[in-house]
Amino acid sequence: MALTGNRPGSSAGRRLTLPGLASIAMVALAMLAAQPHRDITMTMPAGTTHMHMAEDALSAEARPKTTVRPLSCERLPNVPGKSITTALVEFPPNAYTPRHRHPGSVTAFVLKGTLRSQLEGSPAGIYAAGQTWFEPPGTVHLFAENASATEPAELLAIFIADDDCGQLTIPD
Repeated sequence: MALTGNRPGSSAGRRLTLPGLASIAMVALAMLAAQPHRDITMTMPAGTTHMHMAEDALSAEARPKTTVRPLSCERLPNVPGKSITTALVEFPPNAYTPRHRHPGSVTAFVLKGTLRSQLEGSPAGIYAAGQTWFEPPGTVHLFAENASATEPAELLAIFIADDDCGQLTIPD
């Protein structure tokens, strides 16, 4: 592929080759890396090279973290060895939760704001106030994040797990 123009010395008059186009794409990716979280997948024109910039490369450590505030934990009398824990998860603006698991089943109910969330093996979803998602026991939760850089978000998480009412989030 070549782009050519009529004016000598102008950028329009220079020939742009595939390697040149790839270099431009790499500069664009580096510029995007400075922006808030985005999953970026790029396929080079030849269709053989793929790049994926994970949240790690986009400085997830610099983003606000979520806070998990347990509200209650009660043993389930009809399910020996299990308890139900209810927790409020608060997402400040632009907050991000990295890859993790939970010790049991989880239902998440968005109370306010808009969240992006992705479980392993599923596409990322966008959830607004009043919407829910379910996480089977041991499922890898790739990330959860506040979709807004200016407004907080909250969700109510309901866990069914072992009676110890222990750790709710396990880094993966």
